Amino acid sequence: MLPAQLLAARWKAGPRLPVQACSMASKAAPIDEHQVSYLGAEQAAKSRVPAYSPSQSVGHRWPRQQWGVMDSWLARHLHHFGYKLQVCYPKQTDKPLYHGLVTQLQGAPKPPFDKILDMLKPGAHPPIIASVDCPSGWHVDNGDESGDGLRPDMLISLTAPKNGARHFDGKFHYVGGRFVPPSIQEKYGLQLPKYPGAAMAVKIGSNAAPKQNGKLDVASIRDTYEDGSQGLSEADADADPLKQFDKWFQEAVKANIYKEPNQMAIASSDAEGNPSVRMVLLKGYDERGFVFYSNYDSRKGKELSNGKAALCMYWEPFQRSVRIEGSCERVPPEESTAYFHSRPRGSQLGALVSKQSTVLQNGRQELEDRKKQLEQEYADESKEIPRPEHWGGYLVRPKSIEFWHGRPSRLHDRLQYMQENGKWTRQRLSP
Repeated sequence: MLPAQLLAARWKAGPRLPVQACSMASKAAPIDEHQVSYLGAEQAAKSRVPAYSPSQSVGHRWPRQQWGVMDSWLARHLHHFGYKLQVCYPKQTDKPLYHGLVTQLQGAPKPPFDKILDMLKPGAHPPIIASVDCPSGWHVDNGDESGDGLRPDMLISLTAPKNGARHFDGKFHYVGGRFVPPSIQEKYGLQLPKYPGAAMAVKIGSNAAPKQNGKLDVASIRDTYEDGSQGLSEADADADPLKQFDKWFQEAVKANIYKEPNQMAIASSDAEGNPSVRMVLLKGYDERGFVFYSNYDSRKGKELSNGKAALCMYWEPFQRSVRIEGSCERVPPEESTAYFHSRPRGSQLGALVSKQSTVLQNGRQELEDRKKQLEQEYADESKEIPRPEHWGGYLVRPKSIEFWHGRPSRLHDRLQYMQENGKWTRQRLSP
């Protein structure tokens, strides 16, 4: 690939990633030309739309990190994902942009690209590398024939994967073909994946672990946590754990890579000490603690009556986790009622329909029948749905909050805050 299409930051190795859900396109140039040549579009303009796909792919996997970028349009898009960028670009000639890039890179790469490419080769222990379409040093059809090409962690194929993508063995393969109109898909036989929501790119492989004797080798699934090499230091962490939580939570929300960045696990136990855990959604936090809502008559609700709970949130792309332990109590009824009526009407009905954790003697149909009955009863949307007494909020008042940040060699950062006599103290725990 051209260095003008290369992104680089920190590097880590990963298992081979199979190319799935896309047909291979060995004649990518005619497809690209067909797609953007109408009305004589200049090459500079042609690169604008495809640049959305790499920026969204990188932003999804590595939110808000430091990157060096060798493409001006890609840099413009990544800027809006919160990245700090440095743009390296060949000196332009009087020729059209595309031909100017090719001219600049004939023969041995010229400064500063020669040193940059040497720094990114596998033997140099490079940072993370994301390549667009075809990694530097690769043959577009045959892959890394010389053995001296770049070994990217992420490959972002534009339009459709090239034949060389069959040899990609990094962890993350994305394709950005949403901008390919149906007529071109049909003409060239492209079988593109479905793009969820407004996504410009979609992951077409998985972090598949190798198999032994036809069985998945679960023990080999692991991450090196190189992304978290900056870690969490005492100097960077706020003295107030609630403020530190707010910082991390807001970063997870702003990264826009989760549908529900407020998802969390909550653990409880019964009178005999038997534990149980499930996923819920955080619905608020303030100086008091952390709030979520549930059915008071459920197993969870009965176990929380002992006044103790533990929460855990995990934001994998950031390699961050927060653990919270403390007392648990119901929020005031008026607070529960206010939140209940802020929910979508269907969710309000759902709280009336479901007798959470009880056995459905007649299967799902029993649930559907109750739903239909209540929908008819409250068909007039001007009629307020009452909050059931068995449904409401819980407040977990934290006594301990631990912030975990992944680090290489499993030497993770763990900062634990403990509340004593109304004041927070902080200590570092061994990983």
